[in-house]
Formats: sequence, structure tokens, C-alpha cells
Amino acid sequence: MTTEDMSRFLEPTRFINSDSIPILEFVSKTTDGASTDIEKAIRLYYAVRDIIRYDPYKVYLDEESFTARYALGAESSYCIPKAVLLTACARAAGIPAQLGFSDVRNHLSTQKLLELLETDVFIWHAYSVLYLNGKWVKATPAFNIEMCERFEVTPLEFNGINDSLMHPYNKNNEKHMEYLTDHGFFSDLPYQDIIEALQKTYPKFCSRMQQRSSGNDYDFMNEKITN
Repeated sequence: MTTEDMSRFLEPTRFINSDSIPILEFVSKTTDGASTDIEKAIRLYYAVRDIIRYDPYKVYLDEESFTARYALGAESSYCIPKAVLLTACARAAGIPAQLGFSDVRNHLSTQKLLELLETDVFIWHAYSVLYLNGKWVKATPAFNIEMCERFEVTPLEFNGINDSLMHPYNKNNEKHMEYLTDHGFFSDLPYQDIIEALQKTYPKFCSRMQQRSSGNDYDFMNEKITN
């Protein structure tokens, strides 16, 4: 890939706002003292993974809720905004980055969430893809460590060399995450495709979650786990 081709993976976009002042400040603070791109990427991965708590009920369909700057300012979010944020942080640090998406079957969830989704398939699950040491490496910052402990899932680690993807089994050897469909890589968020797919697949969930005050009725961390 030429330098010109690679430049699009370093540029800010409507959603991957790597030129946002708060993101630049966050990246500067997080990577302070790091000397290599891999070290910077590792620090950014763990910061995004654990500072922003995973919450699948924080799905809002307006454009702003999918931006990196929105995710950075949120106490909790879900896989797509968190992946957008990590991608933006990597670009701000000078690391080429893009977004990857897959449909997955989540074998460990909560009854309340499954009743809203009406399926155990989670579409357009997102992760970041970072260009490090001459190759693209997948990094999934979705599940914070507290959530992993709650679901007895080994937290995903990232070393900047190997892909960091969801574990197929939890600590009790029960099925956890199964990758179904690969949607490929994107230099920017395919917003319209995602919105249309979410509304078609989860009509009940989308209708409920757009009433933002209804979020008070759901507490993912304390709901009963099903498998």
C-alpha cells in the first residue's frame, strides 16, 4: 500500500474525529513517555477498554452518538463508539487505523437484553484495526475488565502484534462469542448501513432505546446472566 493510500487511515472524519481537542489531549496524556507505535497503541487500547464501561443499552441512532468525541465524554458506551474512539485515538497518535465489523452470536447475555433484541445475534459488532510494524492488527476494546469479571470472561488483552478478538468460551468453558459474518474493514464509519441494519434487526430494541430516559430501567451489570 502506497503512502497516499495509507493517508486516508490517518485523516479525521465526521465520526473518527481524531482532530478533536479533547481526543488529542487524551492521547497525549495516555501515550506520554511511550516511544514506539506499539507501545502507544497498547496504552490507548487499555485506556479505551477500561475507562469507558461497556453498556449495550447505550445505543442511540443519532449521528453524534457514534462519534469518537461523544464516546470519550461518556461514562459508558458499547462496541461501535468504543471502536470508533480507539480508531480516532490511534490516528491522533500517528498510527494508521480503520474499523472492522462482524456479526456475532453472544452465548452469554442477560435475559432482559435478549428479550429486547429478540435474538442472540449481535450485528455489526465493531473493533479497531491498527497498522503496526507493517501489518494490520485487530483490537477489540469493547468489554471493560469489570464487565468481564461479572460474566466470568477472560479480559481481552492486546500486545500490538496479535489480533485481539472475542473469546469463544468463558472461564467455565461455556460458549461465549461466535463470529458469524465478516463485514470487512472501513476507513470511516458506515453509519447509514449500520442504522438501517439495527432498525431492521432490532425494531423493539431501537424503539425502546431512543427514549433515552428509559435507560434508567436497565442495568446491564446487575441483570441476571443467561447462557
